[in-house]
Amino acid sequence: MSRRSSRPSSATSHGSRSSNIDRDFKLNCKAAYLSVFDDIRDEITSKNDLILVLQQSGRNPSQRTLEKYWKYDTDSLTFNDFVDICQQEHATTAEDLMKAFKKIDVNGDGYISLDELHDTLTSKGEKMSEDEVRAIIDEVDENKDGRLDYAEEQFFYIQFCNMMMKTVEESRKMAMKIMEKKERKKQRSKQSVTPRKDDLPKPSPRVNRDRSQLAVKSHLQEPNSLSDWTHNFSRGCFYLEDGKIINNQYSLSLPEDCSVWFTIKPIRIGEGGVTENGFPVDTALFILRDRGHSHGQRVVTFTEQRDSQGKYGVRCDLKAGKYKLIPFSTGCRLTPSRHHPKHESKLVQKDKHNNFVLTKVFRKALDEIFDMVDLDENGLLSREEFNLYTWRTSGDEVADEEWDVVETNCDLQDGQITREGFLHLTEMEAKESDGDEKDLWITLENMGYDKSLVLSEACPFRLDVYTEDCENVELKVSTNEPTDEYVEEAVCESVVSKGESSKIKGMRDLTLYNYIGETRATIVVKNGSSSQVSVELDCSGSRNCISNPNTLQHTVSVPAQTTVIGYHLLPHNEKSGWTVQCSEKIVK
Repeated sequence: MSRRSSRPSSATSHGSRSSNIDRDFKLNCKAAYLSVFDDIRDEITSKNDLILVLQQSGRNPSQRTLEKYWKYDTDSLTFNDFVDICQQEHATTAEDLMKAFKKIDVNGDGYISLDELHDTLTSKGEKMSEDEVRAIIDEVDENKDGRLDYAEEQFFYIQFCNMMMKTVEESRKMAMKIMEKKERKKQRSKQSVTPRKDDLPKPSPRVNRDRSQLAVKSHLQEPNSLSDWTHNFSRGCFYLEDGKIINNQYSLSLPEDCSVWFTIKPIRIGEGGVTENGFPVDTALFILRDRGHSHGQRVVTFTEQRDSQGKYGVRCDLKAGKYKLIPFSTGCRLTPSRHHPKHESKLVQKDKHNNFVLTKVFRKALDEIFDMVDLDENGLLSREEFNLYTWRTSGDEVADEEWDVVETNCDLQDGQITREGFLHLTEMEAKESDGDEKDLWITLENMGYDKSLVLSEACPFRLDVYTEDCENVELKVSTNEPTDEYVEEAVCESVVSKGESSKIKGMRDLTLYNYIGETRATIVVKNGSSSQVSVELDCSGSRNCISNPNTLQHTVSVPAQTTVIGYHLLPHNEKSGWTVQCSEKIVK
């Protein structure tokens, strides 16, 4: 058992005196303590820890002070002991600093020499090096005689006092911030309850969920004081390409453990972001933990709750490290255009001087494209943003010599392309091709435009990441890539984890999982057998639903030892309730 015979003498009367302790005083003591320890129940177990926690409370204890409270047989001190010490040893004040300075001129010649200042600043409290002392003297020694006269001494005193008192106040504020962060984390831990196995959804024999009384409503509640959180964001875009959805992916680096609030929402640019009946294109976000090349990635969480405007969000506590953020759309609403215009829009025409210029409708489309690729919304295109644009439209990155051409011929601001400069680059391309519109149309189609210059096969979105008490967060965007592999794995993992399960009749190793949220339903099939199986899924009994695949009855092939997505379903009309009803059978 630890011996505590060397407690501060006042500790025995702590109970009778505690009610008289000033609330702010004790709060500051607690903040100082929690800036060193994780909990006020943790004990001070060394003299060095005592020095550190006293310094955090604005005190600079001498050796004599330390020996007063930490004697040869002291093993530990508690938080209450620390409060008692702080009551007896007041924090450093400007008056204390004045008294100390009057003692520096040891020989009484009216000057403070380097040796005298060095002896004082390196022998008491937090020790300073000789170079640090020399730097202090050089800053205020105006006549450069290597010592401080009375006038210089007074100036030095004022500067030093201001610096010291400012440091004390900044330390106090930092200690309070650390304490608040730890208490919020502790509170979240109390509120977070891991469900027991018995509490998880029970298997159901068939997918049959009636939401006939449920239309989409706002269920997205933002954290309190979100304006105080560190905020990072980026735009991005979903593109349809050969029946697949291509989109930006992101990496997120967290320097420390923290609470994170993610949101993703479609953006209305031109005709993009909404369907013909005015409902938002569905967007979601999967957060994957990057465990290195040898361990792959694991789904941490995904956005489930959504408001009536189409914004999805999720809050979670994440460990320090690297994460992959994968935006996702089911393809139920972002579908190949069924609009086939009779006439193709004109992109280039000649002006009265017989020069090729861009038409008004084409310039409008280019304005929209500029907004789509302006990921940081600063009204300019950086080289990185322009590189993502050229990668999407041509499959090539911008080489150095190509960027030199941009810098030579384009209107730049702070080294970035302006909106007018972006239009000028396209006009240069039109002139170089003598008005041939073929390559211009390739660019437009890759960006999701049809022949009438309607943005029909792309959906711009915005991703926001808020971190509580965590700065220096890095959110980086990667090139537009097919997300099939990542999304398929992430969706299947999330549905198996959170959805309901049922065994398919006659197949012991074949399981159907269904996840039905407020605004999305997903059905996956898991094949644990050693051979490929074909399963017919029939969701034709569903009501007010749209799906991907776009037919409510189709057959899915499931290779051995794999899990595949069978269906995504969404409400066709969000103002009405919807019913998901599906059955399955093995195809011989």
